[in-house]
Order: sequence, then C-alpha cells, then structure tokens
Amino acid sequence: MSALKRHIVAQFARPTGLLGRIAGAIMARRASNRLRNARTVELMELTPGMRVLELGCGPGLALLACARITSRVTGLDHSPVMLAQARARLAREGLADRVTLIQGGLDALPGLGPFDRIVSLNVIQFLPDKPAAYRALHTALAPGGLCLTTYQPRLESDVRSAATRQTDAITAAMQTAGFTDITAHPILTGEAPATCITGRRA
Repeated sequence: MSALKRHIVAQFARPTGLLGRIAGAIMARRASNRLRNARTVELMELTPGMRVLELGCGPGLALLACARITSRVTGLDHSPVMLAQARARLAREGLADRVTLIQGGLDALPGLGPFDRIVSLNVIQFLPDKPAAYRALHTALAPGGLCLTTYQPRLESDVRSAATRQTDAITAAMQTAGFTDITAHPILTGEAPATCITGRRA
C-alpha cells in the first residue's frame, strides 16, 4: 500500500483536521454508505426505550436514525472531528438531547451500559484484536441484547474475498466471545458486498 493510500485509510479510521472533515462528508453523502446505515438500523429492530450504543459513530447517520426511535442513544468515536459532525447533524434535527456523545472507543466501555443494542459500521477492520473487542462488547450488552457488525470492503484488491474473510473472522470472534444466534445478513450485493453480522447475548 502506497504512503498516500495509507494516509487516506487513516483518515477513515480516525479522521483529523481538514482531511478528516472531508472524510466525514464523504461518509455522510455516499449513497452506498447511507443505504448501509439505514439497512443496519432496520436490522436492530429498535423500540422506544431501548438503550443503544454505536461504536465508531462517525458523522452520525445511524445515531440520527436510532434517535428518531429511542431517546437512550450513545455514540463513541475517537475523532473529535466526527463527534462534531454527529453533534451538528443531531442538532439540525432537534435530537441532540437524545444522544450522548463520548470521545473514545472500546476503552470507554467500562462503566457504560448495559445496552440492548450495540452497532458498528465499517469499524471492525480497524480493530486488531477482534476476539478481545467482542468480549468487551458482549460484556456491555444486557442479557438478550443484540450486537450488529456491518462491514463493506473497499480498498482491498479482491473485495469479494475480503468480505468473505472478514465475515469468517467476525463470526469466529463472536463465537469465542460467547455470542449466540450468529447470523450474516446481506446488506448490499455486487462487486463490493456489504454484510451485517448479528449475534445475541444469551
């Protein structure tokens, strides 16, 4: 991977500065990303009063959709740039008071929750220790709670193979962490397939 490509990828992992703001705008406007967020939120089967956490909330598309249903939503993101964009998006819709935004990632989980739903979209590829990540998410869920992980590869040379490998890795990590009813849901098909993998805490 070239130095330029690594720099671009880093902006989607932890956006900073002007390039980070541009990355956030791309995430918010790209049609496939908006569809991926909308379909993932549908799979959450939210009802009013549910406690929701989004890990790596980015510019706030999923947060906004969740806040329209329940007032107990938390967004975690390492990037102040992304948190600012999410806060502005929620404020424009009059929903800022329904969402708590916290700077951080898995390290911020202790003391939060328990949650009925934990969701992440295109975050898992940036977590080097997937079994540890899913153990932390499993602990943060309430009994019967649902964890949703949506992933769509874009920068790999063979995105179909990358999608299959990531699905297998996520499934194995969730099994190791103790999740049950693990299911892969197709979100988008085509050359760059997107999949949402769900698992429940018993």
